[in-house]
Amino acid sequence: MARIVQKFGGTSIADVERIKAAAQRVKREVDAGNEVAVAVSAMAGVTDELDGHASEVSALHDAREYDVVVSAGEQVTAGLLAMALQDVGVAARSWLGWQIPISTDGAHGRARINDIGTQELERRLGRGEVAVVAGFQGVGTDGRVTTFGRGGTDTTAVALAAALGAERCDIYTDVDGVYTSDPRIVAAARKLNKITFEEMLEMASVGAKVLQTRAVELAMKRGVRLQVLSSFNDTPGTLVVNEDEIVEQETVSGVAYSRDEAKITLTRVADRPGVAASIFGPLAEAGINVDMIVQNVTADGSTTDLTFTVTMGDLERAVGILEGQRQTLGFDDLVSDPNVVKVAVVGVGMRSHAGVAQRMFQTLAEKGINIQVISTSEIKVSVLIAEEYTELAVRALHTAYGLDAD
Repeated sequence: MARIVQKFGGTSIADVERIKAAAQRVKREVDAGNEVAVAVSAMAGVTDELDGHASEVSALHDAREYDVVVSAGEQVTAGLLAMALQDVGVAARSWLGWQIPISTDGAHGRARINDIGTQELERRLGRGEVAVVAGFQGVGTDGRVTTFGRGGTDTTAVALAAALGAERCDIYTDVDGVYTSDPRIVAAARKLNKITFEEMLEMASVGAKVLQTRAVELAMKRGVRLQVLSSFNDTPGTLVVNEDEIVEQETVSGVAYSRDEAKITLTRVADRPGVAASIFGPLAEAGINVDMIVQNVTADGSTTDLTFTVTMGDLERAVGILEGQRQTLGFDDLVSDPNVVKVAVVGVGMRSHAGVAQRMFQTLAEKGINIQVISTSEIKVSVLIAEEYTELAVRALHTAYGLDAD
């Protein structure tokens, strides 16, 4: 007997038929003698609909009430899946975040989990009852419902798996695993049998939407084995595991991209100590994350041009904050560009292989693609390019690193 946590995303439980199909997948594990807990998202499109209702009622809504509204979708699917399981002879009970409880901090809309009370869940699982848990939600220190942000059911599933000591956490979605690149762009993309936590984390951070970044971080920290599977077929998926479980690493495991990028350039900023802090401090205080940064100092060393990226959703706010402090910051001009894309190559094999970045730069140069910004980590090289070259760049790099399927 093993203990398994399963997660079903919105497309996997988009309607009653899909919920019944999910119930059959849960039943299969129960029939195999396993103890099963399930985390469910809202039906596809429901959270967006609830978000729209909240915005219509009040543009500047109370975050506590907003969480009550948008968490309702998961409550519905948890109850429906429990009913579907009972209908096929499987003992099941639905659970909301506050009932378990999944205790969080008080940051509504982006709460972080502090603790999960598993005593009652353990007792129920031990007697063969499936626990169907509403994802994306918990209860804050003030007793109010909190939510974890978009994709938060992945976090619920991983946290449950860690708290329950599950053998693995199966993430059911609309794709059948993790690919070397987006198959919609790269027809020759290959499905990976295994990928390391670090690689998956970097891929997710650059736009691969198979898993939520926060959930991968938690799984890596708590040692939870993840498996990405399709809820639409029974083909083998992709295991996300520790690096030592993969015998020999590819130099590059994947090519990812993110269109959710915008570039800001401040020209002729005074080149003096503290200027970067005076620029990025107000952005951080406003909750705006800055990603890639490049600085070009003039020949005489008196001024610098500073270029950095933010998400598309933060572009307008970031420009407003910086323009509001133009006199204090002392820059000549502010130029924003939303028509950019970040492309990255990822692989733990980079640690032991030289020339990965050089091959990337050469490949892009041969295609006539100009690199605007570069950033690197131990297992990732990212570049910012014009959005119009996205598909050309991703395909060319996929071929250059030998990732194309035979």
